[in-house]
Amino acid sequence: MFWNMNDASPMTPTHSAKPRVLFFSTIFPPFIADDERLLQHHYELSTIISSGISALARVVLELPRHDIAFVWFGSVYSGIIVWLARVFHKPSIIVVAGVDASKDREINYGIWLSPWKSRFVRYAFRNASCLLVVDPFLGREAIRLAEYDGKNITYLPFGFDPLVWTGTTAAREKIVLTVASCENEWRAKKKGVDKLIDAARALPEISFRLIGIHQQLLNRIKADIPRNMEVIPYVPRHELAAEYARAKVYCQPSFTEGLPNTLCEAMLSGCIPVGTIAGGIPTAIGTTGYLVEYRDQQGLVDALKRAIEAPESDGARARERIKSTFTVERREEGLRSAIDALLHRPESQR
Repeated sequence: MFWNMNDASPMTPTHSAKPRVLFFSTIFPPFIADDERLLQHHYELSTIISSGISALARVVLELPRHDIAFVWFGSVYSGIIVWLARVFHKPSIIVVAGVDASKDREINYGIWLSPWKSRFVRYAFRNASCLLVVDPFLGREAIRLAEYDGKNITYLPFGFDPLVWTGTTAAREKIVLTVASCENEWRAKKKGVDKLIDAARALPEISFRLIGIHQQLLNRIKADIPRNMEVIPYVPRHELAAEYARAKVYCQPSFTEGLPNTLCEAMLSGCIPVGTIAGGIPTAIGTTGYLVEYRDQQGLVDALKRAIEAPESDGARARERIKSTFTVERREEGLRSAIDALLHRPESQR
């Protein structure tokens, strides 16, 4: 701290250091790394990417030295961290992105299916200073599942960089692309891989590329893969740009989603989107592509036919939607606004 020489009271201290943010997650996919990078521009960040008792022990040691806790996903960990934040009189933020606001027995998806884990998530949602949801659908689900008024919920979507996902002016191949990291059958069901396979079988004249099926799952389903579908177990994120630039159509036939990163990246790259009316998929696509009900298999097939024959200018419209609506600047400013507003609240209101 330093003494503000312009202040009428020279004994009033002013903090010169950046606010200190404790950034916590048990996993570290690219979209979480993106948030860490954005926050590092404005705050002194301490990042904990870990799980287990040792992770919580680090939180107990670190939280008193920080001004706010920033936690990715509603979970047992977030419930404990929100409780600790209240004990130490610190505000807390939870980012809600999908599995943490889901309870879908049909596909065995969502932390709320666990009676004991859901107790922690319910406490976290009700008592966090702020929930940042990446799609309005998740906010509604958080209110329904946690059974509270949701006054602490703020909608803040992901942001995507048009300089990274640039697309191409070259003519595209008549390929339907889907990127879906799936290690087991329930994850594949959640991503609609079964629907995509059936659609490929019904459209033998169109080429399909499916990226992200883990090898152990591929070994179990390869007999169902039609000849016009190429399955690629893994492509690093930085190489996906070339995949998006090659394909004319991107398909997201999911049972449920938050705000799908790969769909938005593909649209920003100029792919024409086809997706199910599920979660945040309509939020991303808007009026720039094709939306069908999840259980309407013929509707999905017809939409893919129309999209593959559509003018490539439709892909440019999809790019413009993501470029203008889901900006990195909007994400960055929203994160700053949420944190700064909490830091300036009276302690009793945090």
